[in-house]
Amino acid sequence: MFNLLMFNVDWQSGKVKVPIGRVFEYTDDEVAAQFKQNGRLILEQLSKLPCLFCEEGTTDEVACVGQINRARVVERDIALEISFDTEVPPIKNEVIYANRSELQMPLDFEFSRNHWAVKDVNLYRFLLRNVRPRRQRPSVFQISEHENIESTLVSAMMPFDAAFSTVYECIKKAAENLGLRCQRADDIWENAAIIQDVVSLIDRSRVVICDCSGRNPNVFYEAGIAHTLGREVILITQSEHDIPFDLRHLRYIRYHNNGEGRATLVRGLQARMQTLLGH
Repeated sequence: MFNLLMFNVDWQSGKVKVPIGRVFEYTDDEVAAQFKQNGRLILEQLSKLPCLFCEEGTTDEVACVGQINRARVVERDIALEISFDTEVPPIKNEVIYANRSELQMPLDFEFSRNHWAVKDVNLYRFLLRNVRPRRQRPSVFQISEHENIESTLVSAMMPFDAAFSTVYECIKKAAENLGLRCQRADDIWENAAIIQDVVSLIDRSRVVICDCSGRNPNVFYEAGIAHTLGREVILITQSEHDIPFDLRHLRYIRYHNNGEGRATLVRGLQARMQTLLGH
């Protein structure tokens, strides 16, 4: 069950008053009876239900999901203190209206009258199906249903070439200086397909460092995966011309592949990771 509160009030303020006479409008009698005792509202029980806070309308009005933190009767009103569920994005009334039957709101009148209804519907199940549908699953590789980010893991995406071995050592050193550990895909062999090892490593990483030097297509692909998964990505390169056009608006670290240049790279990476991780 959930509370549907359709009132033109300032929900964002967190403190509102609604008329007590509008409670249980458009509510089945059997449902309403569960929240009454001797003809009086059982506000404590009502307050335990999740809430959909709405304004009247069927188009671009914004509704929010949340809860009632405190409710008390003040003369002919109910004073509410509310808060929103930050994990659920605001919902437009047009989405609610399009799915009104599923929410037990078959009458258009419900969208044009201030009222407090209780609906015998699992609100969060409805939201999962209609507001935040599951993303399409990749077919080339697999990602777990839930994230499992390792807080100290940094991954390095670079060509599998001996010329980059010293660069990789610099990346590892920068990570270790911050109490982190660094891996790249050839450090592990858990799956038959290397792409699965690469993706799994990216998915577990707190930070992903991508060396764009030489415009390696594998590295570009891996950078795209890291960005899509929402990881913190640090781009490094020996030439600014190797940064893809679509990524040139992002900050990157340029380095020279010699002793002095690699030492500078360590300092630059360390400073950038400190900023990203709040060390």
